[in-house]
Amino acid sequence: MDIRLENVGIAVRDLEATIAFFTDLGLTVLGRDTVSGEWADTAVGLDGNHARIAMLQTPDGHGRLELFEYLHPDAIETEPTLPNEIGMHRVAFAVDDIDEALAIAARHGCFPLRGVADYQGVYKLSYVRGPSGIIVMLAQALQPDRAGESA
Repeated sequence: MDIRLENVGIAVRDLEATIAFFTDLGLTVLGRDTVSGEWADTAVGLDGNHARIAMLQTPDGHGRLELFEYLHPDAIETEPTLPNEIGMHRVAFAVDDIDEALAIAARHGCFPLRGVADYQGVYKLSYVRGPSGIIVMLAQALQPDRAGESA
């Protein structure tokens, strides 16, 4: 069996603000749609599912985010995820300039949880609290031969 990661889906409170954040970081919008109906209820497992969605892609063409803004049923607000909570809690991006990426995030009112760390001289990295409380890890490789590895 062949398997590959298609995308990561994230429910957000403000689709336009979240698109603006990720496109400023360099992702592009592949498409937008509004989804509802029996097929959406079945696929998602949620009766009356009605959402605005957008698919974004990283510049290298490999990573995709699917963003959802629920119109019905109402989105459920939760406390922002903490880095040590069980379950899916962050999306990570390799960047070539972490200072520039953090400046872009700050223009959207999104700031590091604590600061920028140096991981053994291999990466500079930071967790940022993004739109809708999404944790976004930004990592800059300090050694060019390690750029494709995950931090």
